[in-house]
Amino acid sequence: MKILLVGKGGREDAIAWKIAQSPRLTELYCAPGSPGMERHGICRNIDVMDIDGQIAFAKEVEADLVVIGPENPLEAGIVDRFEQEGFKTFGPNAAAARIETDKDFALDLMHRYGIPTGRFKTFTDPDEAIPYIREQGAPIVLKAAGLAAGKGVIVCDTIEQAIVGVEEILVNASFGEAGAKLVVMEYLDGEEASIFGFTDGQDLVYAVSSQDHKRIGEGETGPNTGGMGAYAPAPVVTLDLEREIYDTIMKPTVDALAAEGHPFKGILYGGIIVTENGPQVIEFNCRLGDPEAQVVLPLMKTDLVDILEAGVDGRIGELTVESEDRSACCVVMASDGYPTSYEQGFPIYAIDEAEALGDVIVFHAGTDRRDGQLLTAGGRVLAVSAVGNDIPDAIDLAYRAVDTISFENIYTRRDIGFQALDRLSTTS
Repeated sequence: MKILLVGKGGREDAIAWKIAQSPRLTELYCAPGSPGMERHGICRNIDVMDIDGQIAFAKEVEADLVVIGPENPLEAGIVDRFEQEGFKTFGPNAAAARIETDKDFALDLMHRYGIPTGRFKTFTDPDEAIPYIREQGAPIVLKAAGLAAGKGVIVCDTIEQAIVGVEEILVNASFGEAGAKLVVMEYLDGEEASIFGFTDGQDLVYAVSSQDHKRIGEGETGPNTGGMGAYAPAPVVTLDLEREIYDTIMKPTVDALAAEGHPFKGILYGGIIVTENGPQVIEFNCRLGDPEAQVVLPLMKTDLVDILEAGVDGRIGELTVESEDRSACCVVMASDGYPTSYEQGFPIYAIDEAEALGDVIVFHAGTDRRDGQLLTAGGRVLAVSAVGNDIPDAIDLAYRAVDTISFENIYTRRDIGFQALDRLSTTS
Protein backbone atom coordinates (compact mmCIF):
# COMPACT_ATOMS: atom_id res chain seq x y z
CA MET A 1 0.00 0.00 0.00
CA LYS A 2 1.27 3.48 -0.91
CA ILE A 3 0.43 6.10 1.71
CA LEU A 4 0.67 9.90 1.65
CA LEU A 5 1.02 11.54 5.07
CA VAL A 6 0.33 15.28 5.18
CA GLY A 7 2.26 17.20 7.86
CA LYS A 8 5.70 17.94 9.25
CA GLY A 9 5.65 18.17 13.07
CA GLY A 10 6.52 15.85 15.90
CA ARG A 11 3.09 14.23 15.72
CA GLU A 12 3.52 13.46 12.03
CA ASP A 13 7.04 12.11 12.62
CA ALA A 14 5.54 9.69 15.15
CA ILE A 15 2.78 8.70 12.72
CA ALA A 16 5.35 8.17 9.94
CA TRP A 17 7.51 6.06 12.28
CA LYS A 18 4.52 3.88 13.16
CA ILE A 19 3.22 3.53 9.59
CA ALA A 20 6.72 2.53 8.44
CA GLN A 21 6.54 -0.53 10.72
CA SER A 22 3.57 -1.97 8.81
CA PRO A 23 4.31 -4.99 6.60
CA ARG A 24 1.51 -3.75 4.36
CA LEU A 25 3.39 -0.57 3.42
CA THR A 26 5.08 -0.45 0.04
CA GLU A 27 5.98 3.27 0.08
CA LEU A 28 5.40 6.19 2.42
CA TYR A 29 5.31 9.74 1.09
CA CYS A 30 5.37 12.77 3.39
CA ALA A 31 4.45 16.33 2.45
CA PRO A 32 6.11 18.53 3.40
CA GLY A 33 7.85 16.12 5.79
CA SER A 34 10.89 16.86 7.93
CA PRO A 35 14.44 15.63 8.51
CA GLY A 36 12.94 13.16 10.96
CA MET A 37 10.33 11.90 8.52
CA GLU A 38 12.98 11.41 5.85
CA ARG A 39 14.07 8.36 7.86
CA HIS A 40 10.74 6.68 7.10
CA GLY A 41 9.59 7.90 3.72
CA ILE A 42 10.07 10.13 0.68
CA CYS A 43 9.45 13.81 1.47
CA ARG A 44 8.20 16.51 -0.90
CA ASN A 45 8.21 20.15 0.23
CA ILE A 46 4.53 20.99 -0.23
CA ASP A 47 2.87 23.19 2.38
CA VAL A 48 0.07 21.54 4.34
CA MET A 49 -2.27 24.33 3.26
CA ASP A 50 -1.43 23.94 -0.44
CA ILE A 51 -4.33 21.56 -1.01
CA ASP A 52 -4.02 21.64 -4.80
CA GLY A 53 -0.33 20.78 -4.49
CA GLN A 54 -1.05 17.96 -2.06
CA ILE A 55 -3.67 16.48 -4.39
CA ALA A 56 -1.32 16.72 -7.37
CA PHE A 57 1.37 14.89 -5.38
CA ALA A 58 -1.10 12.15 -4.37
CA LYS A 59 -2.01 11.67 -8.03
CA GLU A 60 1.65 11.61 -9.05
CA VAL A 61 2.56 8.85 -6.59
CA GLU A 62 -0.82 7.06 -6.98
CA ALA A 63 -1.47 7.03 -3.24
CA ASP A 64 -3.80 4.30 -2.00
CA LEU A 65 -4.47 6.10 1.29
CA VAL A 66 -4.05 9.71 2.41
CA VAL A 67 -3.58 10.51 6.11
CA ILE A 68 -3.96 14.07 7.41
CA GLY A 69 -1.91 14.93 10.50
CA PRO A 70 -2.51 18.58 11.54
CA GLU A 71 -5.72 20.43 12.23
CA ASN A 72 -5.36 23.52 9.99
CA PRO A 73 -5.83 21.71 6.66
CA LEU A 74 -8.70 19.75 8.20
CA GLU A 75 -10.42 23.05 8.98
CA ALA A 76 -9.73 24.17 5.39
CA GLY A 77 -11.52 21.12 3.97
CA ILE A 78 -8.57 19.09 2.72
CA VAL A 79 -10.43 15.81 3.34
CA ASP A 80 -13.46 17.06 1.40
CA ARG A 81 -11.18 17.89 -1.53
CA PHE A 82 -9.26 14.61 -1.49
CA GLU A 83 -12.48 12.61 -1.32
CA GLN A 84 -13.89 14.57 -4.25
CA GLU A 85 -10.82 13.44 -6.20
CA GLY A 86 -11.53 9.82 -5.28
CA PHE A 87 -8.82 9.27 -2.66
CA LYS A 88 -9.37 7.22 0.47
CA THR A 89 -8.59 9.79 3.16
CA PHE A 90 -8.28 9.34 6.91
CA GLY A 91 -9.44 12.41 8.81
CA PRO A 92 -12.68 14.34 9.40
CA ASN A 93 -14.21 16.60 6.78
CA ALA A 94 -14.44 20.32 7.51
CA ALA A 95 -17.94 20.10 8.99
CA ALA A 96 -16.98 17.35 11.46
CA ALA A 97 -13.64 19.00 12.28
CA ARG A 98 -15.58 21.90 13.81
CA ILE A 99 -15.57 19.83 17.01
CA GLU A 100 -12.08 21.38 17.38
CA THR A 101 -12.01 24.32 15.01
CA ASP A 102 -15.07 26.06 16.50
CA LYS A 103 -15.31 25.73 20.28
CA ASP A 104 -18.67 27.54 20.31
CA PHE A 105 -20.07 24.85 17.98
CA ALA A 106 -18.51 22.06 20.07
CA LEU A 107 -19.79 23.29 23.43
CA ASP A 108 -23.25 23.96 22.03
CA LEU A 109 -23.34 20.41 20.62
CA MET A 110 -22.30 18.94 23.97
CA HIS A 111 -24.92 20.86 25.89
CA ARG A 112 -27.68 19.94 23.45
CA TYR A 113 -26.81 16.23 23.61
CA GLY A 114 -26.13 16.02 27.34
CA ILE A 115 -22.40 15.37 27.08
CA PRO A 116 -20.80 16.46 30.38
CA THR A 117 -18.84 19.71 30.17
CA GLY A 118 -18.74 23.15 31.79
CA ARG A 119 -21.11 26.10 31.48
CA PHE A 120 -20.14 28.54 28.75
CA LYS A 121 -21.14 31.62 26.83
CA THR A 122 -19.69 33.06 23.63
CA PHE A 123 -18.99 36.74 22.94
CA THR A 124 -17.70 39.03 20.22
CA ASP A 125 -18.18 42.25 22.23
CA PRO A 126 -15.89 42.82 25.24
CA ASP A 127 -18.49 45.10 26.84
CA GLU A 128 -20.86 42.13 27.00
CA ALA A 129 -18.24 39.59 28.09
CA ILE A 130 -16.95 41.50 31.13
CA PRO A 131 -20.31 41.77 33.00
CA TYR A 132 -20.86 38.04 32.43
CA ILE A 133 -17.42 37.28 33.87
CA ARG A 134 -18.13 39.44 36.94
CA GLU A 135 -21.40 37.59 37.41
CA GLN A 136 -19.75 34.14 37.13
CA GLY A 137 -16.72 34.90 39.29
CA ALA A 138 -13.22 33.44 39.24
CA PRO A 139 -11.45 31.19 38.52
CA ILE A 140 -12.76 31.20 34.97
CA VAL A 141 -11.44 30.14 31.57
CA LEU A 142 -11.18 32.21 28.38
CA LYS A 143 -10.80 30.47 25.03
CA ALA A 144 -10.32 31.69 21.50
CA ALA A 145 -13.12 29.91 19.65
CA GLY A 146 -10.93 29.08 16.66
CA LEU A 147 -7.59 27.34 16.13
CA ALA A 148 -4.67 28.84 18.04
CA ALA A 149 -2.05 26.05 17.93
CA GLY A 150 -2.94 24.87 21.42
CA LYS A 151 -2.18 28.26 22.93
CA GLY A 152 -5.60 29.98 22.78
CA VAL A 153 -6.60 29.30 26.37
CA ILE A 154 -6.20 31.61 29.39
CA VAL A 155 -6.98 30.26 32.85
CA CYS A 156 -7.80 33.28 35.01
CA ASP A 157 -7.52 33.08 38.80
CA THR A 158 -9.05 36.53 39.34
CA ILE A 159 -11.66 38.76 37.71
CA GLU A 160 -8.92 41.29 36.98
CA GLN A 161 -6.91 38.70 35.03
CA ALA A 162 -10.03 37.76 33.09
CA ILE A 163 -10.74 41.38 32.12
CA VAL A 164 -7.17 41.72 30.84
CA GLY A 165 -7.64 38.45 28.94
CA VAL A 166 -10.81 39.72 27.27
CA GLU A 167 -8.92 42.81 26.11
CA GLU A 168 -6.07 40.65 24.79
CA ILE A 169 -8.37 38.35 22.80
CA LEU A 170 -11.19 40.59 21.57
CA VAL A 171 -9.51 44.01 21.43
CA ASN A 172 -5.80 43.37 20.82
CA ALA A 173 -6.50 40.26 18.71
CA SER A 174 -3.63 38.35 20.34
CA PHE A 175 -4.84 35.11 18.73
CA GLY A 176 -5.75 36.69 15.40
CA GLU A 177 -8.78 35.32 13.55
CA ALA A 178 -9.00 32.45 16.05
CA GLY A 179 -10.05 34.95 18.71
CA ALA A 180 -12.79 36.68 16.72
CA LYS A 181 -15.19 34.81 19.00
CA LEU A 182 -14.41 34.46 22.72
CA VAL A 183 -15.69 31.50 24.71
CA VAL A 184 -15.98 32.12 28.45
CA MET A 185 -16.12 28.73 30.16
CA GLU A 186 -16.60 27.46 33.67
CA TYR A 187 -13.36 26.42 35.37
CA LEU A 188 -13.38 22.67 35.95
CA ASP A 189 -11.18 21.38 38.76
CA GLY A 190 -9.50 17.97 38.58
CA GLU A 191 -6.80 15.96 36.84
CA GLU A 192 -6.66 15.94 33.06
CA ALA A 193 -6.21 13.08 30.62
CA SER A 194 -6.09 12.71 26.84
CA ILE A 195 -8.31 10.05 25.28
CA PHE A 196 -7.93 9.10 21.61
CA GLY A 197 -10.72 7.31 19.78
CA PHE A 198 -10.18 6.04 16.24
CA THR A 199 -13.62 6.18 14.64
CA ASP A 200 -15.35 5.54 11.33
CA GLY A 201 -18.27 7.78 12.30
CA GLN A 202 -20.13 5.01 14.08
CA ASP A 203 -17.82 2.83 16.19
CA LEU A 204 -14.69 3.69 18.18
CA VAL A 205 -11.57 1.90 19.31
CA TYR A 206 -9.20 3.40 21.85
CA ALA A 207 -5.49 3.94 22.04
CA VAL A 208 -3.90 3.91 25.49
CA SER A 209 -4.74 6.92 27.69
CA SER A 210 -2.16 9.66 28.19
CA GLN A 211 -1.58 12.99 29.89
CA ASP A 212 0.24 16.01 28.49
CA HIS A 213 1.84 19.06 30.07
CA LYS A 214 0.58 22.21 28.37
CA ARG A 215 2.15 25.01 30.38
CA ILE A 216 5.66 26.26 29.83
CA GLY A 217 6.71 26.25 33.48
CA GLU A 218 7.33 23.42 35.90
CA GLY A 219 4.45 22.60 38.20
CA GLU A 220 2.05 23.64 35.40
CA THR A 221 2.77 27.36 35.59
CA GLY A 222 3.00 30.10 32.98
CA PRO A 223 1.33 30.37 29.57
CA ASN A 224 0.02 27.47 27.53
CA THR A 225 2.18 25.93 24.82
CA GLY A 226 1.59 23.32 22.16
CA GLY A 227 2.76 20.78 24.77
CA MET A 228 5.99 20.31 26.72
CA GLY A 229 5.80 16.58 27.35
CA ALA A 230 3.51 13.62 27.94
CA TYR A 231 3.30 10.16 29.40
CA ALA A 232 1.17 7.05 28.94
CA PRO A 233 -0.80 5.35 30.28
CA ALA A 234 -2.36 7.93 32.61
CA PRO A 235 -2.87 6.30 36.04
CA VAL A 236 -5.90 8.53 36.64
CA VAL A 237 -7.77 6.64 33.88
CA THR A 238 -8.75 3.32 35.43
CA LEU A 239 -10.53 0.64 33.40
CA ASP A 240 -13.85 1.63 34.99
CA LEU A 241 -13.25 5.31 34.25
CA GLU A 242 -12.29 4.52 30.66
CA ARG A 243 -15.59 2.72 30.18
CA GLU A 244 -17.46 5.68 31.71
CA ILE A 245 -15.67 8.09 29.36
CA TYR A 246 -16.62 5.90 26.40
CA ASP A 247 -20.25 5.58 27.47
CA THR A 248 -20.91 9.18 28.53
CA ILE A 249 -18.55 11.22 26.35
CA MET A 250 -16.79 9.65 23.37
CA LYS A 251 -19.52 7.46 21.84
CA PRO A 252 -22.29 10.04 22.48
CA THR A 253 -20.18 12.68 20.73
CA VAL A 254 -19.65 10.48 17.68
CA ASP A 255 -23.39 9.75 17.66
CA ALA A 256 -24.24 13.44 18.06
CA LEU A 257 -22.09 14.47 15.12
CA ALA A 258 -23.67 11.76 12.98
CA ALA A 259 -27.16 12.86 14.06
CA GLU A 260 -26.28 16.43 13.04
CA GLY A 261 -25.33 15.19 9.57
CA HIS A 262 -21.56 15.48 10.15
CA PRO A 263 -20.26 11.94 10.78
CA PHE A 264 -16.75 12.12 12.22
CA LYS A 265 -14.20 9.83 10.58
CA GLY A 266 -10.71 10.03 12.02
CA ILE A 267 -9.22 10.51 15.46
CA LEU A 268 -11.47 12.10 18.06
CA TYR A 269 -9.28 13.49 20.84
CA GLY A 270 -11.11 14.00 24.10
CA GLY A 271 -9.42 16.41 26.48
CA ILE A 272 -10.99 15.06 29.66
CA ILE A 273 -10.87 16.33 33.23
CA VAL A 274 -11.68 13.95 36.06
CA THR A 275 -13.73 16.00 38.54
CA GLU A 276 -15.45 15.06 41.77
CA ASN A 277 -18.62 14.83 39.65
CA GLY A 278 -17.05 12.44 37.16
CA PRO A 279 -15.29 12.93 33.81
CA GLN A 280 -16.10 16.07 31.84
CA VAL A 281 -14.90 17.51 28.55
CA ILE A 282 -12.49 20.42 28.54
CA GLU A 283 -12.33 20.38 24.76
CA PHE A 284 -12.26 18.09 21.75
CA ASN A 285 -9.63 17.96 19.03
CA CYS A 286 -10.00 16.41 15.59
CA ARG A 287 -6.59 14.70 15.35
CA LEU A 288 -3.87 13.06 17.41
CA GLY A 289 -2.31 15.20 20.11
CA ASP A 290 1.24 16.46 20.04
CA PRO A 291 3.18 15.31 22.10
CA GLU A 292 0.69 12.60 23.13
CA ALA A 293 1.17 10.82 19.79
CA GLN A 294 4.83 10.38 20.75
CA VAL A 295 3.87 8.23 23.77
CA VAL A 296 0.66 6.58 22.52
CA LEU A 297 2.07 5.24 19.25
CA PRO A 298 5.25 3.68 20.72
CA LEU A 299 2.99 1.59 22.98
CA MET A 300 0.60 0.52 20.20
CA LYS A 301 0.97 -3.12 19.11
CA THR A 302 -1.81 -3.10 16.48
CA ASP A 303 -0.77 -2.23 12.91
CA LEU A 304 -1.64 1.46 12.51
CA VAL A 305 -2.29 0.99 8.78
CA ASP A 306 -5.02 -1.54 9.62
CA ILE A 307 -6.67 1.02 11.91
CA LEU A 308 -6.45 3.86 9.40
CA GLU A 309 -7.89 1.78 6.57
CA ALA A 310 -10.69 0.44 8.77
CA GLY A 311 -11.57 4.02 9.69
CA VAL A 312 -11.94 4.95 6.04
CA ASP A 313 -13.82 1.77 5.08
CA GLY A 314 -16.27 1.80 8.01
CA ARG A 315 -14.85 -1.31 9.67
CA ILE A 316 -13.56 0.08 12.98
CA GLY A 317 -16.04 -2.09 14.88
CA GLU A 318 -14.21 -5.19 13.62
CA LEU A 319 -10.92 -4.18 15.27
CA THR A 320 -9.38 -4.44 18.70
CA VAL A 321 -6.47 -2.11 19.41
CA GLU A 322 -3.77 -3.68 21.58
CA SER A 323 -1.03 -1.83 23.44
CA GLU A 324 2.09 -2.98 25.20
CA ASP A 325 1.86 -3.47 28.96
CA ARG A 326 4.61 -0.91 29.44
CA SER A 327 4.83 2.87 29.85
CA ALA A 328 6.14 5.76 27.78
CA CYS A 329 7.36 9.29 28.49
CA CYS A 330 8.05 12.11 26.06
CA VAL A 331 10.05 15.22 26.96
CA VAL A 332 10.00 18.17 24.56
CA MET A 333 13.29 19.97 23.96
CA ALA A 334 12.30 23.53 23.05
CA SER A 335 14.04 26.76 22.10
CA ASP A 336 14.46 29.09 25.05
CA GLY A 337 11.84 31.84 24.81
CA TYR A 338 9.11 29.57 23.43
CA PRO A 339 6.09 30.06 23.21
CA THR A 340 6.70 33.76 22.47
CA SER A 341 10.02 34.72 20.83
CA TYR A 342 13.08 32.56 20.36
CA GLU A 343 16.18 32.15 18.21
CA GLN A 344 16.68 29.23 15.86
CA GLY A 345 19.26 27.86 13.45
CA PHE A 346 21.51 26.21 16.07
CA PRO A 347 23.25 22.88 15.31
CA ILE A 348 21.83 19.79 17.03
CA TYR A 349 24.14 17.04 18.25
CA ALA A 350 24.01 13.45 19.52
CA ILE A 351 20.54 12.25 18.52
CA ASP A 352 22.04 8.92 17.41
CA GLU A 353 23.76 8.55 20.77
CA ALA A 354 20.47 9.19 22.58
CA GLU A 355 18.64 6.56 20.53
CA ALA A 356 21.52 4.13 21.13
CA LEU A 357 20.45 4.00 24.80
CA GLY A 358 17.71 1.62 23.64
CA ASP A 359 13.92 2.05 23.81
CA VAL A 360 14.40 5.73 22.87
CA ILE A 361 12.92 7.43 19.80
CA VAL A 362 13.73 11.07 19.05
CA PHE A 363 10.95 12.67 17.02
CA HIS A 364 11.58 15.89 15.08
CA ALA A 365 9.16 18.69 15.95
CA GLY A 366 10.98 21.69 14.45
CA THR A 367 14.24 20.91 12.68
CA ASP A 368 15.92 21.70 9.38
CA ARG A 369 18.94 20.30 7.58
CA ARG A 370 21.44 22.52 5.78
CA ASP A 371 24.66 21.28 4.22
CA GLY A 372 24.26 18.03 6.10
CA GLN A 373 23.91 19.69 9.52
CA LEU A 374 20.72 19.29 11.56
CA LEU A 375 19.52 22.66 12.92
CA THR A 376 16.83 23.96 15.25
CA ALA A 377 13.90 25.39 13.27
CA GLY A 378 11.03 25.96 15.68
CA GLY A 379 9.83 26.61 19.19
CA ARG A 380 9.47 22.93 19.93
CA VAL A 381 12.54 21.28 18.41
CA LEU A 382 12.60 17.63 19.47
CA ALA A 383 10.25 15.26 21.25
CA VAL A 384 12.36 12.68 23.06
CA SER A 385 10.32 9.54 23.79
CA ALA A 386 11.29 6.55 25.89
CA VAL A 387 9.55 3.28 26.75
CA GLY A 388 10.08 1.58 30.10
CA ASN A 389 8.59 -1.16 32.23
CA ASP A 390 6.71 1.45 34.25
CA ILE A 391 6.28 5.22 34.34
CA PRO A 392 9.28 5.95 36.62
CA ASP A 393 11.53 3.86 34.32
CA ALA A 394 10.22 5.64 31.21
CA ILE A 395 10.72 9.09 32.77
CA ASP A 396 14.25 8.26 33.88
CA LEU A 397 15.23 6.96 30.44
CA ALA A 398 13.66 9.94 28.64
CA TYR A 399 15.71 12.39 30.70
CA ARG A 400 18.88 10.37 30.20
CA ALA A 401 18.28 10.70 26.47
CA VAL A 402 17.50 14.42 26.76
CA ASP A 403 20.76 14.99 28.62
CA THR A 404 22.65 13.23 25.82
CA ILE A 405 21.41 15.66 23.13
CA SER A 406 22.72 19.22 22.87
CA PHE A 407 22.01 22.48 21.06
CA GLU A 408 22.23 26.14 22.05
CA ASN A 409 19.34 27.80 23.90
CA ILE A 410 17.66 24.57 25.10
CA TYR A 411 14.63 24.85 27.34
CA THR A 412 13.18 21.66 28.84
CA ARG A 413 10.80 21.07 31.69
CA ARG A 414 12.35 18.72 34.26
CA ASP A 415 9.09 17.57 35.85
CA ILE A 416 7.30 15.70 33.06
CA GLY A 417 5.17 12.97 34.63
CA PHE A 418 5.05 14.53 38.09
CA GLN A 419 1.31 13.97 38.46
CA ALA A 420 1.70 10.28 37.62
CA LEU A 421 4.54 9.92 40.13
CA ASP A 422 2.46 11.67 42.80
CA ARG A 423 -0.52 9.43 42.14
CA LEU A 424 1.59 6.26 42.08
CA SER A 425 3.28 7.21 45.36
CA THR A 426 -0.06 7.70 47.11
CA THR A 427 -1.53 4.42 45.86
CA SER A 428 1.52 2.22 46.46
